[in-house]
Amino acid sequence: MGVSLLSSSPAFLVFFSFSTFCLLADPVLGITRHYKFDVKLHNVTRLCHTKSIVSVNGQFPGPRIVAREGEQLLIKVVNHVPNNISIHWHGIRQLRSGWADGPAYVTQCPIQTGQSYVYNFTIVGQRGTLFWHAHISWLRATLYGPIVILPKRGVPYPFAKPYKEVPIIFGEWFNADPEAVISQALQTGGGPNVSDAYTINGLPGPLYNCSAKDTFKLKVKPGKTYLLRLINAALNDELFFSIANHTLTIVDVDAIYVKPFETETLLITPGQTTNVILKTKPKYPNATFLMTARPYVTGQGTFDNSTVAGILEYESLPSNLHSSISLEKLPLFKPNLPALNDTSFATNFASKLRSLGTAQYPANVPQKVDKRFFFTVGLGTSPCQLNQTCQGPNGTRFAASVNNVSFAMPTTALLQAHFFGQSNGVYTPDFPSSPIIPFNCTGTPPNNTMVSNGTKVVVLPFNTSVELVMQDTSILGAESHPLHLHGFNFFVVGQGFGNFDPNKDPAKFNLIDPVERNTVGVPSGGWVAIRFLADNPGVWFMHCHLEVHTSWGLEDGLDCLGWRTSQSETYASASRSSQMLINTTHLVGSNCTGVEASFSRDGGRARNIEANE
Repeated sequence: MGVSLLSSSPAFLVFFSFSTFCLLADPVLGITRHYKFDVKLHNVTRLCHTKSIVSVNGQFPGPRIVAREGEQLLIKVVNHVPNNISIHWHGIRQLRSGWADGPAYVTQCPIQTGQSYVYNFTIVGQRGTLFWHAHISWLRATLYGPIVILPKRGVPYPFAKPYKEVPIIFGEWFNADPEAVISQALQTGGGPNVSDAYTINGLPGPLYNCSAKDTFKLKVKPGKTYLLRLINAALNDELFFSIANHTLTIVDVDAIYVKPFETETLLITPGQTTNVILKTKPKYPNATFLMTARPYVTGQGTFDNSTVAGILEYESLPSNLHSSISLEKLPLFKPNLPALNDTSFATNFASKLRSLGTAQYPANVPQKVDKRFFFTVGLGTSPCQLNQTCQGPNGTRFAASVNNVSFAMPTTALLQAHFFGQSNGVYTPDFPSSPIIPFNCTGTPPNNTMVSNGTKVVVLPFNTSVELVMQDTSILGAESHPLHLHGFNFFVVGQGFGNFDPNKDPAKFNLIDPVERNTVGVPSGGWVAIRFLADNPGVWFMHCHLEVHTSWGLEDGLDCLGWRTSQSETYASASRSSQMLINTTHLVGSNCTGVEASFSRDGGRARNIEANE
């Protein structure tokens, strides 16, 4: 199968919640792009196995969202399936549009069957590649797609304009229903069954049985440059990626430009995106080349130990070759990927990432810190229910936690509860800023591995500068955890192995040009330090982007207090936001209310264009 090219014109969940008085995006003086997502069931065949999947507009992966920096998006999501649905626009800052962020029971109630919701947000100060995905249970196994953010018109890339641009999105394929997989795991307390294949743009490729025809092919011309927009939408696996006999130049991560550097292989965690420049060979090479991805593994649990492959194929045979020569007879080269547990490569690759740090694209790293937090992230256990046999360690249930608090998902959306002053019984603002009981995080684990449970959030005043150190633990084995923070980018100022030393390690922080991201891997048996400015009022989720860890409770909430202006402005802001919740329906068996509304503006100032323009 070919590809359509875009022209260049731990297992813990950390949750942070921020409160606000104004969460609706300001009117946009410019272009508004409209999309409609019809969430439906349709049959898909992979690995000679046909099943019904949840998808958007009958596409797998889902449709591409394309917009320019500064444009407004109105995306109407209509739910035609039995499952509750919510969509997260992963990496979008959602400045003053927290209602559009998407995680179910955090910023919204999920969209019920037969209902719809219009996500209304503006892209501010971002350009590059992000992606959208379902943010409820394991539905993002098939509900995902790319977001391509182009620079403002007339603003060039900080690198040579590519000949073509190609989104490449990695995923995981389950022959079984992923919802049944996680449901069984949560019922038994054991680990979930692993996927049956990895995919590139929804296709497993020739290294899997019955999949030669289901192969992604990137057709290129000699002597050209291509911008590959890489996205890891896999549920539970960090991935190495390489193209045989070709060098890649990293130019952007998580929709932020970086200092370019060359590499033959890259590492990308779930939730991360990476833009790379591929320069094709100057002449027709008389060969084809595999592009492959396979997991980087640090934990002790089972994993999908397989490799997905696509094909890099040079177009048009030169005239001096006989026309009867077929592509199948050309030599096929395979890349050499690092070993599955090559933490040295992972560390060295991460250390090369630096913000571009120019006058046009500065690295505004907070130089002073108002609040410091130390979070331990890792696995743990919880008791087996009475009269039940559990398959976790020593008859317990697997759990995951931050500072030994395993997040309990509420039945009322946290942003809704906060906004209407009804937080009692929904969440408590007492998430610990450091472990309650200190221990040797990377040494011999404590005998008691039980976690506590609660819906606790961190509350931050508006414009607080934050330093957060996230420390992996050895409880049930050290493991890398890709932590994603909604509503913010952050600067990765330092990382290391062993236990973080607050007296020595901060002296080595990079406060000049650290990489800016929305998702970062906490090193296995180590720590990572980030800084950010809490300048986006709202309730924001922070969680491990390994879906199994999120299911086990590795998440936390962040509550950023909004600023108070004049009484009239505060009232107007509250009135606009309240209007979003007037049209509500009760969610059966829950305290959460669904919302169906549309918030498009015109006033003669915005030009509406269709999604395919």
